[in-house]
Amino acid sequence: MAAKSDYYDILGVSKDASQEELKKAYRKQALEWHPDRHQGADKEAAEKRFKEINEAYQILSDAQKRAAYDQYGHQAFSPGGGMGGFAGQNPFSQAGQWGPFTYTYSTRGGSGGESPFAGFDFGDPFDIFESFFGGGSPFRQARQVPRYSIAIDFMEAIKGVEKEVEIEGERRKIKIPAGVDEGSRIKFDEFILSINIRPHEIFERDGSDIHVKLEIPYSLATLGGDINVPTVDDQLKIRIRSGTRSGTIMRLRGKGAPILRGRGRGDEYVRITVAVPERLNNSQKEVVRKLQEEGL
Repeated sequence: MAAKSDYYDILGVSKDASQEELKKAYRKQALEWHPDRHQGADKEAAEKRFKEINEAYQILSDAQKRAAYDQYGHQAFSPGGGMGGFAGQNPFSQAGQWGPFTYTYSTRGGSGGESPFAGFDFGDPFDIFESFFGGGSPFRQARQVPRYSIAIDFMEAIKGVEKEVEIEGERRKIKIPAGVDEGSRIKFDEFILSINIRPHEIFERDGSDIHVKLEIPYSLATLGGDINVPTVDDQLKIRIRSGTRSGTIMRLRGKGAPILRGRGRGDEYVRITVAVPERLNNSQKEVVRKLQEEGL
């Protein structure tokens, strides 16, 4: 069996990384390696990598699992490893495709010599299996709760959306609230729904904050003036100060995503880049030469 990669290396964080750093690293990696963003031969590799990322976050985001991993490494979750009494339990998972969803669910119990994590499908990295580390007997049979995942567009996540789906042969409508993020979970009576978000061509997201790049002409950066900037709601006119440098970041308060479990909204951060003209006519070149002579 090939050696497994270090969980910290998979997420690209140090071993003393905070929970917030782990979450940000997971979001970045999950977005980059989401199978929907890859095609052809690359898709299979992306699916494998995506599963590794989910597995790494599943372990490191739980304090007790992380402590066990730090002490024993992958051996903590292998037969006869550092997890002691848990080594004899073999929960199983089932996965499949159902309508617009992909789904997985698990039950605890069973027998055999495998690790409690052997062969487990970490399809929902935000689900914490507390029964393996206190909070209940690992031998107790748990109720089967189907888990589904659905991919939605970036703006649907920002504004909320109602989807019609088919579950167990029955058509039904579900509401996804405004402000859901990659990996958000919604609990319904019969199942748990995990959210995957397709990337946007302009906007990037960090929690409730939105980031966008805005290229402005050299003349505007030099002289200043007004320009429209895109937001998740509409176009907004902003003032560019004279002498604005490339790399300047402007903050637009309250123009980010809705805060899912709170009030208000995040902010939008606009990174300014100054476009340098590639071609100039003779008169324009003369103006630039005069500026150059004056040391500007």
